[in-house]
Amino acid sequence: MHRKVIIIGSGPAGLTAAVYAARANLEPLVFEGSQPGGQLTITTDVENFPGFPDGIMGPELIEHMRKQAVRFGATCEYKTVDRVDLLSSPFTIWVKDEKYTADTIIISTGASARLLGLDSEKELMGYGVSACATCDGFFFKEKEVLVVGGGDSAAEEAVFLTKFASKVTIIHRRDELRASKIMQDRVFDNKSIEIMRNSSLDDISGTKESGVTGATIKDTVSGYTKKISCDGVFMAIGHIPNTSVFKGQLDLDDKGYIITKPDSTYTNIPGVFACGDVQDQTYRQAITAAGTGCMSAIDAERWLEEN
Repeated sequence: MHRKVIIIGSGPAGLTAAVYAARANLEPLVFEGSQPGGQLTITTDVENFPGFPDGIMGPELIEHMRKQAVRFGATCEYKTVDRVDLLSSPFTIWVKDEKYTADTIIISTGASARLLGLDSEKELMGYGVSACATCDGFFFKEKEVLVVGGGDSAAEEAVFLTKFASKVTIIHRRDELRASKIMQDRVFDNKSIEIMRNSSLDDISGTKESGVTGATIKDTVSGYTKKISCDGVFMAIGHIPNTSVFKGQLDLDDKGYIITKPDSTYTNIPGVFACGDVQDQTYRQAITAAGTGCMSAIDAERWLEEN
């Protein structure tokens, strides 16, 4: 099967790209991947996406985007891309034994929050457990929260959360933070932040009905565990860009994010574009992802007109 545009990934970036590409009569095919909707599907209330004054559930927002794309002629399929050939024209994509070709490809596979792998972490994600303070901090006004991590991301999240939470405790498995000096100073100067050094998160207490009610903390030196009460847990141990299938073909940075040319979504391969969190490790917001999704569709449309 051949298409002018194939979009890999179905978060806000991929679905916005699909809306714009479909409106340009390019009839895009969207492969939604193993987690259709991306990280928004594990987000409950979204209150910072313009146009929804009362907020909207993450999965509902994604469903609106999908319906809008389909309305204009996009095709969305619950399939995961296993292999690509971006070095020959037309580009080739394999989904198991099925083969697809395309004149242009838009990559919006996103980045997954690095998690600890706890069962309780997975169960309570979106119910008091979060990997995005900017997205969810507002819901923890005058509450006590934990931030897991010790690098710049953890420090930034902790400082941000003090705008809302009454107390923020950083859980760090080592004796010293790995954050930059300036971020450490901001943490140390903030009276609302405490640090539990040589500590790791062993378990999270709570239910979907009650939300998070506490956590089990393990001393990494003595092995001793203790339970503490808290209302939320924020994971800040980094993100993993979903780019393994593109290694060796697209230019990636040292963390695995796709490198795009300045002020565009162009990659190092003409006709291949990248948008959303897969190429953005700075903002990581639904609205910025949607913005770059729009850019990628326009870039692809113009590239097709010129080639």
